[in-house]
Amino acid sequence: MRPCRAVTACLLLALVAACSSTQFFYNRLDFLIPWYLSGYVDLEREQRQLLQDQVDAFLGWHRRSELSRYASLLARAEVALDSRVTPATVEGLALSAEKEWLRLRDRALDELMVVGEALDDAQIATFVGNLRERQREYEEKYLDRDEDDYREEACDSLTDNLEDYLGRLGRGRQRKICATLKDLRRADVAWLSERQRWIDWLQEVLKRRPGWQSELRQRVTDWEGSVSPDYLSIYAHNASLIYRAVAAAVEARSERQDRYLRRKLSGLREDFTQLSAP
Repeated sequence: MRPCRAVTACLLLALVAACSSTQFFYNRLDFLIPWYLSGYVDLEREQRQLLQDQVDAFLGWHRRSELSRYASLLARAEVALDSRVTPATVEGLALSAEKEWLRLRDRALDELMVVGEALDDAQIATFVGNLRERQREYEEKYLDRDEDDYREEACDSLTDNLEDYLGRLGRGRQRKICATLKDLRRADVAWLSERQRWIDWLQEVLKRRPGWQSELRQRVTDWEGSVSPDYLSIYAHNASLIYRAVAAAVEARSERQDRYLRRKLSGLREDFTQLSAP
Protein backbone atom coordinates (compact mmCIF):
# COMPACT_ATOMS: atom_id res chain seq x y z
CA MET A 1 0.00 0.00 0.00
CA ARG A 2 1.23 3.47 -0.77
CA PRO A 3 2.21 5.63 2.20
CA CYS A 4 -0.11 8.36 3.41
CA ARG A 5 0.33 11.23 0.96
CA ALA A 6 0.07 13.86 3.69
CA VAL A 7 2.90 12.34 5.66
CA THR A 8 4.89 11.98 2.44
CA ALA A 9 4.36 15.67 1.82
CA CYS A 10 5.34 16.53 5.36
CA LEU A 11 8.56 14.60 4.95
CA LEU A 12 8.90 15.87 1.39
CA LEU A 13 10.63 12.81 0.08
CA ALA A 14 13.30 13.21 2.76
CA LEU A 15 12.85 9.83 4.36
CA VAL A 16 16.55 9.24 4.12
CA ALA A 17 17.09 12.18 6.45
CA ALA A 18 16.30 9.90 9.37
CA CYS A 19 20.05 9.31 9.39
CA SER A 20 22.40 12.02 10.59
CA SER A 21 23.69 12.42 7.05
CA THR A 22 21.51 12.04 3.98
CA GLN A 23 24.51 11.49 1.74
CA PHE A 24 26.09 8.95 4.11
CA PHE A 25 22.90 6.90 4.12
CA TYR A 26 22.17 7.21 0.41
CA ASN A 27 25.66 6.15 -0.59
CA ARG A 28 25.20 2.91 1.32
CA LEU A 29 21.90 1.87 -0.21
CA ASP A 30 23.75 -0.54 -2.49
CA PHE A 31 24.50 -2.52 0.67
CA LEU A 32 21.33 -1.84 2.66
CA ILE A 33 18.80 -2.89 0.01
CA PRO A 34 20.20 -6.43 -0.48
CA TRP A 35 20.61 -6.73 3.29
CA TYR A 36 16.93 -5.83 3.79
CA LEU A 37 15.73 -8.26 1.12
CA SER A 38 17.80 -11.04 2.66
CA GLY A 39 15.36 -10.97 5.56
CA TYR A 40 12.72 -12.44 3.24
CA VAL A 41 14.62 -14.99 1.17
CA ASP A 42 18.07 -16.61 1.17
CA LEU A 43 19.86 -16.18 -2.14
CA GLU A 44 22.49 -18.33 -3.76
CA ARG A 45 25.78 -16.75 -4.76
CA GLU A 46 24.79 -16.15 -8.38
CA GLN A 47 21.44 -14.75 -7.30
CA ARG A 48 23.10 -12.34 -4.87
CA GLN A 49 25.24 -11.06 -7.70
CA LEU A 50 22.18 -10.70 -9.90
CA LEU A 51 20.42 -8.75 -7.16
CA GLN A 52 23.46 -6.54 -6.69
CA ASP A 53 23.59 -5.85 -10.42
CA GLN A 54 19.91 -4.88 -10.42
CA VAL A 55 20.35 -2.68 -7.35
CA ASP A 56 23.34 -0.95 -8.95
CA ALA A 57 21.33 -0.32 -12.12
CA PHE A 58 18.38 0.98 -10.11
CA LEU A 59 20.48 3.31 -7.97
CA GLY A 60 22.33 4.59 -11.05
CA TRP A 61 19.00 5.49 -12.65
CA HIS A 62 17.76 6.98 -9.39
CA ARG A 63 20.81 9.16 -8.92
CA ARG A 64 20.79 10.37 -12.54
CA SER A 65 17.07 10.86 -13.04
CA GLU A 66 15.27 11.23 -9.72
CA LEU A 67 17.28 13.14 -7.15
CA SER A 68 17.13 16.38 -9.10
CA ARG A 69 13.35 16.00 -9.16
CA TYR A 70 13.32 15.67 -5.36
CA ALA A 71 15.45 18.81 -5.11
CA SER A 72 12.93 20.66 -7.28
CA LEU A 73 10.06 19.51 -5.08
CA LEU A 74 11.88 20.70 -1.97
CA ALA A 75 12.46 24.05 -3.68
CA ARG A 76 8.71 24.27 -4.31
CA ALA A 77 8.10 23.61 -0.63
CA GLU A 78 10.49 26.40 0.32
CA VAL A 79 8.68 28.82 -1.99
CA ALA A 80 5.33 27.74 -0.55
CA LEU A 81 6.48 28.97 2.86
CA ASP A 82 6.48 32.53 1.51
CA SER A 83 2.68 32.46 1.23
CA ARG A 84 -0.15 31.21 3.40
CA VAL A 85 0.12 27.44 3.88
CA THR A 86 -3.30 25.83 3.47
CA PRO A 87 -4.52 22.23 3.36
CA ALA A 88 -4.59 22.63 -0.43
CA THR A 89 -0.90 23.64 -0.34
CA VAL A 90 -0.04 20.48 1.57
CA GLU A 91 -2.19 18.33 -0.69
CA GLY A 92 -0.53 19.75 -3.80
CA LEU A 93 2.93 18.91 -2.48
CA ALA A 94 1.67 15.52 -1.35
CA LEU A 95 0.34 14.66 -4.80
CA SER A 96 3.63 15.70 -6.36
CA ALA A 97 5.52 13.58 -3.83
CA GLU A 98 3.27 10.65 -4.62
CA LYS A 99 4.06 10.93 -8.33
CA GLU A 100 7.75 10.64 -7.45
CA TRP A 101 7.01 7.60 -5.28
CA LEU A 102 5.11 5.94 -8.12
CA ARG A 103 8.03 6.46 -10.51
CA LEU A 104 10.29 4.86 -7.92
CA ARG A 105 7.92 1.96 -7.38
CA ASP A 106 7.51 1.17 -11.07
CA ARG A 107 11.23 1.19 -11.80
CA ALA A 108 12.03 -0.90 -8.71
CA LEU A 109 9.39 -3.43 -9.75
CA ASP A 110 11.08 -3.91 -13.11
CA GLU A 111 14.42 -4.63 -11.44
CA LEU A 112 12.97 -6.96 -8.80
CA MET A 113 11.08 -9.04 -11.34
CA VAL A 114 14.42 -9.95 -12.91
CA VAL A 115 15.48 -11.35 -9.55
CA GLY A 116 12.09 -13.03 -9.13
CA GLU A 117 12.62 -14.94 -12.35
CA ALA A 118 15.84 -16.40 -10.93
CA LEU A 119 14.30 -17.80 -7.72
CA ASP A 120 13.37 -21.46 -7.49
CA ASP A 121 10.05 -22.71 -6.13
CA ALA A 122 11.42 -23.33 -2.64
CA GLN A 123 12.72 -19.77 -2.43
CA ILE A 124 9.39 -18.40 -3.59
CA ALA A 125 7.65 -20.44 -0.89
CA THR A 126 10.07 -19.07 1.72
CA PHE A 127 9.49 -15.52 0.49
CA VAL A 128 5.70 -15.83 0.73
CA GLY A 129 6.00 -17.57 4.10
CA ASN A 130 8.02 -14.66 5.46
CA LEU A 131 5.43 -12.21 4.14
CA ARG A 132 2.76 -14.15 6.04
CA GLU A 133 4.88 -14.18 9.18
CA ARG A 134 5.29 -10.42 8.93
CA GLN A 135 1.51 -10.17 8.49
CA ARG A 136 0.99 -12.05 11.77
CA GLU A 137 3.45 -9.74 13.50
CA TYR A 138 1.60 -6.69 12.24
CA GLU A 139 -1.73 -8.08 13.39
CA GLU A 140 -0.37 -8.76 16.87
CA LYS A 141 1.16 -5.30 17.03
CA TYR A 142 -1.77 -3.26 15.75
CA LEU A 143 -5.08 -5.04 16.20
CA ASP A 144 -5.06 -5.15 20.00
CA ARG A 145 -5.31 -1.37 20.13
CA ASP A 146 -8.62 0.29 20.87
CA GLU A 147 -9.89 3.38 19.05
CA ASP A 148 -8.38 5.79 21.59
CA ASP A 149 -4.97 4.11 21.41
CA TYR A 150 -5.09 4.22 17.62
CA ARG A 151 -5.77 7.96 17.50
CA GLU A 152 -3.24 8.70 20.24
CA GLU A 153 -0.50 6.84 18.38
CA ALA A 154 -1.44 8.56 15.12
CA CYS A 155 -1.27 11.94 16.85
CA ASP A 156 2.10 11.12 18.43
CA SER A 157 3.47 9.94 15.10
CA LEU A 158 2.40 13.05 13.20
CA THR A 159 3.63 15.31 15.99
CA ASP A 160 7.04 13.62 15.98
CA ASN A 161 7.29 14.03 12.20
CA LEU A 162 6.35 17.69 12.38
CA GLU A 163 8.83 18.35 15.18
CA ASP A 164 11.60 16.90 13.01
CA TYR A 165 11.01 19.87 10.68
CA LEU A 166 9.71 22.57 13.01
CA GLY A 167 11.36 21.85 16.33
CA ARG A 168 9.47 21.61 19.59
CA LEU A 169 5.76 22.40 19.15
CA GLY A 170 4.66 22.76 22.76
CA ARG A 171 1.71 21.17 24.52
CA GLY A 172 -0.88 23.63 23.25
CA ARG A 173 -0.08 23.04 19.60
CA GLN A 174 0.23 19.30 20.17
CA ARG A 175 -3.30 19.33 21.58
CA LYS A 176 -4.52 21.20 18.50
CA ILE A 177 -3.02 18.55 16.25
CA CYS A 178 -4.71 15.81 18.25
CA ALA A 179 -8.00 17.71 18.15
CA THR A 180 -7.78 17.89 14.36
CA LEU A 181 -7.28 14.12 14.26
CA LYS A 182 -10.11 13.29 16.67
CA ASP A 183 -12.31 12.14 13.78
CA LEU A 184 -9.58 9.98 12.27
CA ARG A 185 -11.02 6.70 11.05
CA ARG A 186 -9.19 3.55 12.02
CA ALA A 187 -7.22 2.33 8.99
CA ASP A 188 -5.14 -0.54 10.34
CA VAL A 189 -7.91 -3.16 10.14
CA ALA A 190 -8.69 -2.32 6.51
CA TRP A 191 -4.99 -2.07 5.65
CA LEU A 192 -4.19 -5.48 7.12
CA SER A 193 -7.18 -7.00 5.35
CA GLU A 194 -5.98 -5.60 2.02
CA ARG A 195 -2.43 -6.73 2.76
CA GLN A 196 -3.67 -10.28 3.42
CA ARG A 197 -5.57 -10.28 0.13
CA TRP A 198 -2.44 -9.02 -1.63
CA ILE A 199 -0.28 -11.81 -0.19
CA ASP A 200 -2.86 -14.43 -1.21
CA TRP A 201 -2.90 -13.03 -4.73
CA LEU A 202 0.88 -12.71 -4.88
CA GLN A 203 1.33 -16.34 -3.89
CA GLU A 204 -0.82 -17.35 -6.82
CA VAL A 205 0.88 -15.08 -9.38
CA LEU A 206 4.32 -16.20 -8.22
CA LYS A 207 3.60 -19.64 -9.55
CA ARG A 208 5.01 -17.81 -12.56
CA ARG A 209 2.84 -19.04 -15.34
CA PRO A 210 3.48 -17.45 -18.75
CA GLY A 211 2.70 -13.74 -18.59
CA TRP A 212 3.03 -13.47 -14.81
CA GLN A 213 5.26 -10.39 -15.12
CA SER A 214 2.60 -8.42 -16.97
CA GLU A 215 -0.06 -9.54 -14.51
CA LEU A 216 2.04 -8.43 -11.56
CA ARG A 217 2.90 -5.10 -13.13
CA GLN A 218 -0.73 -4.35 -13.95
CA ARG A 219 -1.90 -5.22 -10.44
CA VAL A 220 0.76 -3.03 -8.83
CA THR A 221 0.29 -0.02 -11.11
CA ASP A 222 -3.51 -0.18 -10.84
CA TRP A 223 -3.72 -0.98 -7.14
CA GLU A 224 -6.60 1.44 -6.55
CA GLY A 225 -8.74 -0.69 -8.84
CA SER A 226 -8.14 -3.77 -6.73
CA VAL A 227 -8.63 -2.51 -3.17
CA SER A 228 -11.95 -2.15 -1.41
CA PRO A 229 -13.99 1.08 -1.65
CA ASP A 230 -14.02 1.13 2.17
CA TYR A 231 -10.23 1.30 2.30
CA LEU A 232 -10.11 4.11 -0.26
CA SER A 233 -12.79 6.00 1.66
CA ILE A 234 -10.84 5.71 4.92
CA TYR A 235 -7.66 6.77 3.16
CA ALA A 236 -9.23 9.88 1.62
CA HIS A 237 -10.93 10.88 4.88
CA ASN A 238 -7.79 10.51 6.99
CA ALA A 239 -5.59 12.24 4.42
CA SER A 240 -7.83 15.32 4.46
CA LEU A 241 -7.52 15.56 8.25
CA ILE A 242 -3.75 15.21 8.11
CA TYR A 243 -3.51 17.90 5.42
CA ARG A 244 -5.38 20.23 7.78
CA ALA A 245 -3.19 19.35 10.76
CA VAL A 246 0.06 19.78 8.82
CA ALA A 247 -1.05 23.08 7.29
CA ALA A 248 -2.16 24.48 10.65
CA ALA A 249 1.09 23.49 12.34
CA VAL A 250 3.26 25.00 9.59
CA GLU A 251 1.17 28.15 9.34
CA ALA A 252 1.44 28.71 13.12
CA ARG A 253 5.24 28.41 13.16
CA SER A 254 7.29 31.00 15.00
CA GLU A 255 10.09 32.97 13.34
CA ARG A 256 12.60 30.60 14.92
CA GLN A 257 10.71 27.57 13.63
CA ASP A 258 10.48 29.18 10.21
CA ARG A 259 14.27 29.52 10.07
CA TYR A 260 14.68 25.95 11.31
CA LEU A 261 12.26 24.57 8.71
CA ARG A 262 13.85 26.52 5.86
CA ARG A 263 17.34 25.35 6.87
CA LYS A 264 16.10 21.78 7.01
CA LEU A 265 14.51 21.91 3.57
CA SER A 266 17.43 23.80 2.06
CA GLY A 267 19.94 21.34 3.50
CA LEU A 268 18.07 18.38 2.09
CA ARG A 269 17.71 20.08 -1.29
CA GLU A 270 21.45 20.72 -1.40
CA ASP A 271 22.13 17.09 -0.42
CA PHE A 272 19.98 15.80 -3.26
CA THR A 273 21.56 18.26 -5.70
CA GLN A 274 25.08 17.14 -4.75
CA LEU A 275 24.15 13.48 -4.89
CA SER A 276 22.72 13.88 -8.40
CA ALA A 277 25.87 15.53 -9.74
CA PRO A 278 27.85 13.35 -12.23
